[in-house]
Amino acid sequence: MSLVSPPLSQSLAEAGLALVGVADASPAPVASTHPLARRRLFDVQPAIREPTPLLLGLTGPSGSGKTYSALRLATGIARTSQASGGSSGIVVIDTENRRARHYADQFAFSHIDFAPPYGSLDYLDALHTAAATNPAVIIVDSLSHEHDGEGGMLDAVTAELDRIAGSDPVQQQRLAAAAWRRPKTARRALLSGLLRLKTHIILCMRASERTRVARETQAAEVTEMGFTPVAGPEFLFELTCCALLRPGVQGTPTWASQLPGEHAAIKLPRQFEGIFATSEPLSESHGEQLARWAAGEAAPPVPPRRKRRGRRATGPAGA
Repeated sequence: MSLVSPPLSQSLAEAGLALVGVADASPAPVASTHPLARRRLFDVQPAIREPTPLLLGLTGPSGSGKTYSALRLATGIARTSQASGGSSGIVVIDTENRRARHYADQFAFSHIDFAPPYGSLDYLDALHTAAATNPAVIIVDSLSHEHDGEGGMLDAVTAELDRIAGSDPVQQQRLAAAAWRRPKTARRALLSGLLRLKTHIILCMRASERTRVARETQAAEVTEMGFTPVAGPEFLFELTCCALLRPGVQGTPTWASQLPGEHAAIKLPRQFEGIFATSEPLSESHGEQLARWAAGEAAPPVPPRRKRRGRRATGPAGA
């Protein structure tokens, strides 16, 4: 049995690496199949604006006007799509006990009655069903059931924990984190499928007033979070734009807040500030302007910066 180590360069070569600046007499391998030796080729091209689907978010408590505002925005988007030779259809995926039909005499749209269970993959099936009709816009009202509705994310985690840990409290505590893996995988599949769709989408999300207790202090310091969306943060990150609708405002969005939960939810990229320059209810006109921007046109001019009360809740341009 030989105890002689191979030359250093040979060992590194077998790992797909190279020793720079050190001579070695051993022959180098012709090629390496180690994963680290693989290289991808990328193409660098000038950046240009191109058509892109909108992924809009509306969040607020019950009675804030989410459904009605979504239908107004969708109508404007569909109108612009039809004018350019595209589809004019609107499909509402309704988890709210068919409440969207309350507006069927005011707006033209198709309807999917989405009953429990509200699993991530059930949402994906509903989206694919809606997309198969080639609509201009899909409204999901509401995405919140995917998180805390019957058969949603929280129920899925509980069921998975029961499956892997049984009724043993010690095992349940030890495997609590592992119980999130499969439900999170399903949510990632939903998010990935959502982002692959080529149609405009409006996500309505419930919001609830929340507080947070600081763990790092001995005193029970409570922070008011404000109206915080009931939805996975993964979805909020991907939104093109997200408006907060507070109670009693008749669909007029809030674009700035000092409350941490609201500030994190609001997303108004710089290029959309001209569209929402005035404080007014969301309308078909806003939908038309958003659709023209999504088609590649320039957005309305951004007004001069003004001092605002509260922290500015804006995403980076194009975020």
